Amino acid sequence: MDKLPKIAIPVVFALIVLAILISKSAVTITSGQAGVLYKTFDGGVVTDKPAMGEGFHLVAPWNDVFVYEVRQQEVFEKMQVLSSNGLEIKLDASAWFQPKIEFLGKLHQEKGKEYIQRVLLPTIRSAARSVVGRYTPEQLYSSKRDAIQAEIYEETKKIVDGQYIQLNEILVRDVTLPGTIKEAIERKLKQEQESLEYEFRLVTAKKEAEKVTIEAQGKADANKILSASLTDKILRDKGIDATIKLSESPNAKVIIVGGGESGLPLILGNN
Repeated sequence: MDKLPKIAIPVVFALIVLAILISKSAVTITSGQAGVLYKTFDGGVVTDKPAMGEGFHLVAPWNDVFVYEVRQQEVFEKMQVLSSNGLEIKLDASAWFQPKIEFLGKLHQEKGKEYIQRVLLPTIRSAARSVVGRYTPEQLYSSKRDAIQAEIYEETKKIVDGQYIQLNEILVRDVTLPGTIKEAIERKLKQEQESLEYEFRLVTAKKEAEKVTIEAQGKADANKILSASLTDKILRDKGIDATIKLSESPNAKVIIVGGGESGLPLILGNN
């Protein structure tokens, strides 16, 4: 009985040490994450093997595991850049990205977990300054926003592809011009719109006038052809036909045949 406490103390101590070792050795990687193994006594960061996937892992207690988010992420950036004529433009953009999981060890070894601040954001700023500097404020305000978005994406992607980062998209969310420049551009655009509307009205009026002229000319030509084809004999025949039709109607009337200078029948007492 006296020996039990002496035996129990080492056992308890061993259990504590074992628990510590297990806690240090057990690593759980959750969904959307991957791990980079660092071997303290065997070459440091493991770069020649795939990253550790999701789930429970046991590693030597003297080694470390660095866990990275490998799902698509978004980072926002507000920048002040210069247009082609030297005016300051405020650009609000964001980037969709994720680390290349097959190069996660290299990313950790060369860039570290701060790769977003060290690589991605500086590259976006540089590309934005380069691209916006090619355009005037008028172009940035109106038709070129999609173009600068695509160009910033292409220039950023060229660089970060070699830095183990997968760039999925660049979104230019807002372009803010100096107040006076914005007002001047809006006035110019309004004047251009009014000018276009005025030209449209002129073209419409001209087409309407041409239509009326064509219709009038058509009627004049038709009357000319009709006048040329109507002889005295045709007119007398038409008059006789019309008189016969009137005489056959039930209304009371008096018809004098052979009356008038043209010899056409006269109709009297038409009630």
